[in-house]
Amino acid sequence: MTEIEQKKKRDPLFAAAVLKLSFRLANNEQTPAFKFVYEGVLRDLKVEDQAVEQYLADNYEKVLKAARGKERGEE
Repeated sequence: MTEIEQKKKRDPLFAAAVLKLSFRLANNEQTPAFKFVYEGVLRDLKVEDQAVEQYLADNYEKVLKAARGKERGEE
């Protein structure tokens, strides 16, 4: 694993943002499944939704690539 991959893996805001955007892109953000999983992730990673939304706003393209799988070298 590269150093960049390790840093992203340890970034709780990045992880939560990828999860949230993945559900958003699938238009599933309002489902009970998303709410259950996302709230658990926020709790486990000790981050708040407001911080995730700000991270998304500041890093949208990077998060979008990861949500679509392109961070792993897929095009």
